[in-house]
Amino acid sequence: MNSTRNQIISRFIALGIGCGLLGLCLIVLGFWLTWKTSPLRNSHLQVSPTAILSTQATSTPTKPSPTPTPKSTPTQSILNGQIVFTCFIEGFDQVCKISSDGVQHQQLTYAQGTDFYASISPDGKTIVFSSRRTGNFEIYAIDSDGNNLRQLTKGIGSLFAPEISPDRQSIIFANNTNGHQAIWIMDIDGSHPRPLTSPIGDDIDPTWSPDGTKIAFASSRVGTRQLFIMDTDGRDIDQVTDLPNMGGRSSFSPDGKQLCFYAGPRGDHNIFVINTDGTGLIQLTHGGDNLGPSWSPNGGWITFTSYRDGNNEIYIMHSDGSNQTRLTNNTIPDWQPRWGQIP
Repeated sequence: MNSTRNQIISRFIALGIGCGLLGLCLIVLGFWLTWKTSPLRNSHLQVSPTAILSTQATSTPTKPSPTPTPKSTPTQSILNGQIVFTCFIEGFDQVCKISSDGVQHQQLTYAQGTDFYASISPDGKTIVFSSRRTGNFEIYAIDSDGNNLRQLTKGIGSLFAPEISPDRQSIIFANNTNGHQAIWIMDIDGSHPRPLTSPIGDDIDPTWSPDGTKIAFASSRVGTRQLFIMDTDGRDIDQVTDLPNMGGRSSFSPDGKQLCFYAGPRGDHNIFVINTDGTGLIQLTHGGDNLGPSWSPNGGWITFTSYRDGNNEIYIMHSDGSNQTRLTNNTIPDWQPRWGQIP
């Protein structure tokens, strides 16, 4: 009797253990199936062999490969150089300069008379300008720090817009004699002044090509003012533009392939660029009365004067016309900028 009861109890115990093991197996199987189909597991926890190899590779220090330097474009070019301009201070035009980032500003002349039309020598060491401090417009030179003032001309006419040649041996300028302006040239010390053009109409605002083989200027010799280019001996004069309401001052691009200039009706001038053969005209500004452009030495920027804020101020922009930025912010007019190197 006892033996039979013990056998029954043993069977119940064995059956309970078996059911428990079966239940545990089912629970484990359920957990495994849940993990297997989980989106979290598939999207975040699964590691491919490629990822493992990548992790192993990055865990070992290696020498980084050099990053290629991107080629410079006009809109990536870094600002450099200095800009001279005319600043109206205490009743007189004076020569001032400013760094191309607008941070450093300096007045260079203090005459009781007009000092204007300044430009910088190619090496950045000398500034030439026109001055009426003696009663007549003569050409003067100073060092780029404002020291060592010297008068270069005397009594050959009313002289404007001087510019030093790329080889620093000559200076071109406009000379007003008998009521008409012509382009003249002289040695760097002011000696041997002589005309390059005959005063047919008015020839004004000359500027050198970067290689020193050409001179651009504005002239009314064809009835309306246009841009022209000639050889440095005054020969082979070619007309570049055929536009209404042309301005005066222009500037060669550093590669010598383009000219920037201004044109438009009074109070609404804009800055343009054109190829030296007269093709490829592009307008860079649109409104604001913009004048007197000058290319930066690296070719990426153009400085100009603008009246867009109600007062003449010095601006810069990329050579494609983008990123137009004001450099000066004065209650007095700032105008006639010319960009040059830092010595």
